[in-house]
Amino acid sequence: MQVSSDRYTKISYNRAGNSGVQLPLISMGCWHNFGTNESFKNMREMVAFCFNHGIVHFDLANNYGPPVGAAEINFGKVMQMDLKSYRDELLISTKAGYPMWEGPFGNWGSKKYIIASCDQSLLRLGLSYVDIFYHHRYDPETSLEETTSALAQLVHQGKALYVGLSNYPKEPLEQAVKLLRNQNVPVVLGQYRYNMMQTEFETGGVKNLLEELGVGSIVFSPLAQGLLTDRYFNGIPEDSRMKKDGRFLSEDRLTPKLKEQLFQLNKIAEKRGQNLAQMAIAWLVHKKVTSVLIGASKVEQIEDNLDALNHTQFTKDELRIISDILKND
Repeated sequence: MQVSSDRYTKISYNRAGNSGVQLPLISMGCWHNFGTNESFKNMREMVAFCFNHGIVHFDLANNYGPPVGAAEINFGKVMQMDLKSYRDELLISTKAGYPMWEGPFGNWGSKKYIIASCDQSLLRLGLSYVDIFYHHRYDPETSLEETTSALAQLVHQGKALYVGLSNYPKEPLEQAVKLLRNQNVPVVLGQYRYNMMQTEFETGGVKNLLEELGVGSIVFSPLAQGLLTDRYFNGIPEDSRMKKDGRFLSEDRLTPKLKEQLFQLNKIAEKRGQNLAQMAIAWLVHKKVTSVLIGASKVEQIEDNLDALNHTQFTKDELRIISDILKND
């Protein structure tokens, strides 16, 4: 892999809350694009393009694939082949919290599950530590004292440098942050779903809470699983996620009202000199999140997403019109 000498001039970085961690405005997610059914050559090309454009944060989880574990295995192979000598320039995160193996210890937030999952992730990745280890979701059946003690142990053992929390409701989030701080392990990032059409992260008060706690925010699904693109303007393409895998984006979601909203949003984007996907990413940057987590499946998509950073300011009129379009009346 040929490394670009000017890679760090191609993107800006934000500090994650009060920590020393800096993230690129756009980070690379490896949820559905690093499984065994994808081209390994394409994975290498995407990782190389990201690194050469200053996107040095790669986000994984134990259950990413498919099948579970595949994304970590494939990313680990790319690391060994292309980026091993650049490990100290990379920010690599992974998570535990969703089903990973059979039996009572392969899910949720017990100490046994979290510690075992991190050990397995490190083996798949071929790394001695990850930079950020997240608990992937709040476990209402396990005490936060137990869950946070497991996360703190990983940091104290050097298996993770920092801790993150993902998808936590507001009250458990605040409690967990305080419990971890009491163990000298500050939380650096909260990871949540957030886009122009799904704003619960903001309206539910979690975004403000993270800011008050001095914790950064990294947001996933910026394009609402592909709705905030031009993919569905003329129906449902055969190769679309909606057609191939309706678990996360079902066909009945594409109502006449939604299609009209997408058309109207696209008109604003065109006036801004952007496509709809670029405007959706720019909108998130304008909202002052630490980083936007993209899930590209080819280099061209990453390139297109990066172009969104050329115009991230919005006028009051633009914001008002976007808000009016998205009202649920």
